[in-house]
Formats: sequence, structure tokens, C-alpha cells
Amino acid sequence: MGETRVDLLHLLEDLRDAYPGSTEETILTEIVANSLDSGATTIAIATDPTAPAFTIVDDGDGMKRRELARYHDIAASAKARGAGIGFAGVGIKIALLVCAEVVTETRRGKHHVASSWRLASRHRAPWRWIPPAGLVATRGTAVRLSPTNALSPLLDPGFVEAVIRQSFQPLLDPALAEILSAHYPRGVAFALNGRTLEHQGAGTSEVAPIAIRVGRKRKPAGAGYLLRAGESISDELRGVAVSTFGKVIRRGWDWVALTPAAPERVAGLIEVPALAECLTLNKADFVRAGARGATYLAYRKAVQEAVSRQLQLWGDAGEPDERTRRRAARPVERDLEAVLADLADEFPLLAPLVEQRAGGQRRLPTTGSGPDAVGHGATLLAAPEVAPLTAEHATPGQATALEQPITTAATSVESTPPAQPETAPATVRLAAGPRTRRPARYGLSIQFEAHPGDAELARLVESTVWVNEAHPAYRRAVASRSEGYHVALAVALALAALAVDPAKEHAFITAFLARWGAAIERRGGSRRR
Repeated sequence: MGETRVDLLHLLEDLRDAYPGSTEETILTEIVANSLDSGATTIAIATDPTAPAFTIVDDGDGMKRRELARYHDIAASAKARGAGIGFAGVGIKIALLVCAEVVTETRRGKHHVASSWRLASRHRAPWRWIPPAGLVATRGTAVRLSPTNALSPLLDPGFVEAVIRQSFQPLLDPALAEILSAHYPRGVAFALNGRTLEHQGAGTSEVAPIAIRVGRKRKPAGAGYLLRAGESISDELRGVAVSTFGKVIRRGWDWVALTPAAPERVAGLIEVPALAECLTLNKADFVRAGARGATYLAYRKAVQEAVSRQLQLWGDAGEPDERTRRRAARPVERDLEAVLADLADEFPLLAPLVEQRAGGQRRLPTTGSGPDAVGHGATLLAAPEVAPLTAEHATPGQATALEQPITTAATSVESTPPAQPETAPATVRLAAGPRTRRPARYGLSIQFEAHPGDAELARLVESTVWVNEAHPAYRRAVASRSEGYHVALAVALALAALAVDPAKEHAFITAFLARWGAAIERRGGSRRR
């Protein structure tokens, strides 16, 4: 009988590389995230360069003896998907790469135990029980790391505070206290070397509150704000940040597919607790396939509409670059409106890619769970709550153009009349001049990129299909003047992963191409008539 061995060093390095930040930043954010998942209200951090030692103590639920023993297994976790923002104690496990010793002390009821853990070789990470050092008073968990590098950023209080404020900005912002109160009813306090980190707001006069609403519920499913500064904002805080349960997951302008006229002066923060169900396994990004991917795209579209409308009111919205439009995508741009409208009824997960029309909103039959999930037949609405604005400014049918040069969307199959007069379509004029903005579409977008050697015809990123123009099949299509069919096939292959399970992708592609062909026939017949 053989025995499967695990290269622990290689596995831990792969876990570390799955996160976008540095090793020390990943360790810090993941340990704090697990403390928040345990129900902690106070997280105390201490740095000691002379030892050297880095210590985090929380007052959460703590662990029992058998739970602490299981915690030393790589990737072991008792958490359910969507219930938290930490993953399997991965921060402490990645710390084995840069620390000589990891000491964990936990207390829960009569259980008060501690362990010492280290990486001895590529295949061995022994741990042992040790007497508790008394880091935890009544209940909670304490982690003490001993970095092998005396100049480790974990020993720098400035680095630690910057990471906490950037990664958990909603927990330190008074504007988001209400939306987070349901998950953290007693709030969360951070202390660094005995000093409590004070809360900080936007700190600017031009701040516009934003609320993301689901269906007809009065309570918003997401909340946040946009701010516009008089000078350039630091690179770390530029763009719109989206968070869930207080942890920032994405930041910038790329994920929301918008670009203001002055992106270096505009920033924002939006908290959507329901997006916790859409996190990837390592909780560092959002899922973009299946039911969870459809839910994420639905909320993303709501954020797009709210942010775009506020940028338009500020007169700070960017224009699409018309010169980057591709001749091959023009017929697909027209035909996909009818194709997606038909397919959304048969494949509900495509609903977030269907276009909203002025004066109404298509019903989004996406799946989900929980009170804030997007349910079957729910209407997704997004509107910024800005007190000084009048009714003529509230124009959900008008919005700034997306960053993508080619935008395609399906017409609304089922529309709901506006509930209030403020939602009637109106013309918004920007401060820069008398010209009105063209209404934006928030459906599917098509762009082109060159990836030599990539076997995929196209890939779906957020709500944009990126067609690989370096693929030999695309070059053959250009030579034979059949780019339109190639783009349609590439779009079908890219959407298949979102719309259906892998076993049903062939049926989806067949249905997509059949609807696409019928759309061309309808368009040709209307021209003849």
C-alpha cells in the first residue's frame, strides 16, 4: 500500500500566490477576517521589533480543543460558503512561510489551550500543545508570529495601520455603520500598540451618498458614497471600492467598467453584504459563473447605474472611444439585443446581461438565498440618495457611456412602470456644455484583445466578452470576411460557462446560434418590408 505525500511548501506558496497583495498583507488581512468571522468586537494588534513578534488578540467565540487541533490541517474549515470573509485560517498557514514559529492561544468556556506550529521541511509542519501564555483574558483567540526577518513589514506599525484602513475601510467609516450594523451590531474596534484607531470619513465637501436597492424593499441591499476631491487621490484609494461584511474585495474603475473624465480625483466605497455569497473560495474575488456569478453581475450592474448617474450629475463622466469600434461587432451589437432577450427566459442566469430600458426595468430571474439575495422575478433598482437633487435630476434611463467601446444589450422583455415620478426619463445636461449625453447601455459588451498562444476564442470578464484577435480562427475569419459569425460563436462560448453547467454547454451554444440566425432573418425581413 502506498501513501500520498503532500509538498507543504509548494502548497503554501500556491496559496500565497492566489492573493493579489504581498505575503505580509495577506497574512494580516486573513487573520483579521477570521477574527471578524468569530464575532469579535475588539481586535488588538501589537508589534515588537525587538523580539521580534507580531500579536493579534480578539474577543471572538474562540475554539474548543478539538477545533484547534483540526485548525492545523491545511485547508480545513468549518465555515459555510457565504457565512464569512475568512478562509480556513489561511493567513496563519501562509505565515509558516515567513515565520519561525506560529503560536495560537484560544479560550472558549472551560477550554483554554495553546499550540506551537512551524514548517520544519518541505513535507513536514509539526505542531505541539504548549501551556497558554495568558494572552486571552475571558474568551477569544490570540496569534503570535515570530518573523524570520527582523525587518518584516508586520513589525512596522505604519504598514499595519495602512493595511487595516485600506482593507477594512468600511469598518472605520461612520457613513457605513448603518448598513453594517445588521452583521456587527456591537461594532468593531481596532487597537494598535494600545492606541485605538479612530474612525475616518470621506473628509471632503463633495460627497454623494449612494443606495443599492433590490426589488421594492425599503431597506437598501447596499450603501456607500462617491467623493470628488480637488486634487489627485492616492493610487491606493482611487476608483470605486466594493466590500462585503466590511472587507474590501475589489477597488478601481476596471471592475465597474466606468472611467470618469478625471479618474484621479474621484473615489468611492460601496458595501453590499449579500455579495458574501458570491466570493471565491479564497475570498479574494467574486465568482463569475453559475448562479452566484449571475447574482454578482446583477449587483454590479446596479452599482454601475448608480455610480454612472452620479458622475453624470457631477459632469465628470467619460466618453467612449468610437475609434476603437470593430466592423465585425456591429451586426452582433444589433442582433444580440433580441438574442439575449429570448435566451434570458430559457437561461435565467443571463438576466444580469439584459439591458434596462428607460421607463422600466427588466425582471431579473436570478437565483440566490437569504433576505438580500436576488430572487426569482425580483426587480433590481439602484439609485443614489442625494438630498439636494431635484426630481428632474433622477434619470435612470439616462447614464454615461461605459468604458467599453462596443456595448450590446438585450431589449427588455418585461418592463415595470416607474414607481415614482422621479424615475421618469429626462434629459440631463452636463456642466461642461449644452450637449446632452447619450443613454448608456449596461448589458453585454464586446471588446478585442490579443493573446497569442491562447486556445480560447474569447473570455467573459465581468459583463464584457473579450474576443482574442490573435487566435488563428479569428485571422481566418477576417481573411474570409466572416468576422460576424466568428464573433457570435466566440460570444456563445464565453457565455456558456455563466449560463449553464459544463454538461449542457453544447445545447446552450446551439440555442444561441439558432436565436442569432433568427435575429438576422428578422432584420433582413424588416429591411425588405
